[in-house]
Amino acid sequence: MTEEDVPSPTAAVLLIGDELLSGRTQDSNLAYIAKFLATYGIDVCEARMVRDREEEIAAALNVLRQHYTYVFTTGGIGPTHDDITTDAVGRAFGVPVDYHPEALALLAPRYKPGEFNDMRRRMARIPEGATLIRNSVSTAPGFQIANVFVLAGVPMIMRAMLEDVGPRLARGRVVISQTISAQIGEGRIAGALAQVQREHPAVIIGSYPAFAESGPRVQLVVRGRAGEAVERATSAIEAALRQDGISSTRIRD
Repeated sequence: MTEEDVPSPTAAVLLIGDELLSGRTQDSNLAYIAKFLATYGIDVCEARMVRDREEEIAAALNVLRQHYTYVFTTGGIGPTHDDITTDAVGRAFGVPVDYHPEALALLAPRYKPGEFNDMRRRMARIPEGATLIRNSVSTAPGFQIANVFVLAGVPMIMRAMLEDVGPRLARGRVVISQTISAQIGEGRIAGALAQVQREHPAVIIGSYPAFAESGPRVQLVVRGRAGEAVERATSAIEAALRQDGISSTRIRD
């Protein structure tokens, strides 16, 4: 088996929170996680969004962790009554949840005497067998259990936690991409794109239309893990455009 034959790690993202599904909060974590994992050659293959319901979180998590190399959850690990992700993860794995001595030791010094109350102590509760994920922003840790990484929902804190997660991840071959821009409607080149895709199965070709005052425009993105394959497919698209009298421009990704 060659390096090209070795499958790259995969990931799923489970976004947790009533506020996401109500539209009150707009998620930005998914895009950041996907870009972060791309630098490790890890493909995000699925994302789900669930309510703050323990049984629903556990059910979704159990499906995802069986199908993908890694699962990343965001949200629901704070001090309030609706922060139930930790209990849901314990439920999914069938393990008890209790106070983690190291998490308590990290959190306690942040508060004045008497302020480290029961609700704040909730942030030190971790499922049995989990390891902590450091948080350089607000100290309260996330945690890893098996192939599941449980992160905060606040973007700044989530990003800080990812820095501690990175060294734990297996690496795959990084995806390479090339982008072609042309001022035409995508319907005009749909047939040619389909032909190029059939002839270059090692890459994925995406078509992304836009509309402006000057007329329709499309960006054609070629993605793959082998640089030569990406270049061949990109050149084939450019040749097809020229044959149809269409000028195009490559955009540096």
